Amino acid sequence: MSDKIDARGLSCPQPVVLTQKAIKDGKSNFEILVDTEVSRENVLRCLEKNNFNAAVSEDGDIFIIKASKK
Repeated sequence: MSDKIDARGLSCPQPVVLTQKAIKDGKSNFEILVDTEVSRENVLRCLEKNNFNAAVSEDGDIFIIKASKK
């Protein structure tokens, strides 16, 4: 099972900081929950820059980003 990072309600750059921490901690598969388009785009950019694949799904107002190391 992958780890979950709940970044809902957090303003940027906090979702990106939490994503970077997961990467630094050696996580290779995890999910990030965000609730704004800006956070979604920033997290996706961070993942791409760090050589991760990302799949995005939506559940109401929440974006679920599944990250996995390339």
